[in-house]
Amino acid sequence: MNINFLAVLVAALVTLPIGFVWYHPKVFGSAWMKIIGATEETMKQGANMGLIFGLSVVFAFLIAFSMNFMVIHQFAVTSLLAHNKEALLPGAKIELLLNGQSQDYINSFRTFKHGALHGFMGGLFFAMPLLANNALFERRGFKYIAINAGYWVVTMTIMGGMICAWR
Repeated sequence: MNINFLAVLVAALVTLPIGFVWYHPKVFGSAWMKIIGATEETMKQGANMGLIFGLSVVFAFLIAFSMNFMVIHQFAVTSLLAHNKEALLPGAKIELLLNGQSQDYINSFRTFKHGALHGFMGGLFFAMPLLANNALFERRGFKYIAINAGYWVVTMTIMGGMICAWR
């Protein structure tokens, strides 16, 4: 199974428009800035926005790359069946499957809906606990956790759906 780097790149880039909307002052931006003790003026001071957005896309690319293995089950099927040939469908050849060429499995569960479900679960059960744990030690409240974790749950849902459905 080959990784579709175009799907991963587009999924990484989708984090930007979602973030622009999510953290817009009329959505959650004003509440978020109030919680962190910032204003629009202080957010603009001394910031290298090119570096911030550039690194943001690099980190989002790493997340999207790892989501391939969470939302596309053919990776897991290939791994499992390599050691359990009895689980193969009749007529399937392990060599074709391992090379990502088996038509028996190639499109199983490759829908936006399925990828979105797994992306949502990744956001809720992986990203949210990481952010919440850090927020607890930073002495941030529930609202801070909800805003930031909510962004990643929504974003990873969309990323997962895109990656899974893109063929």
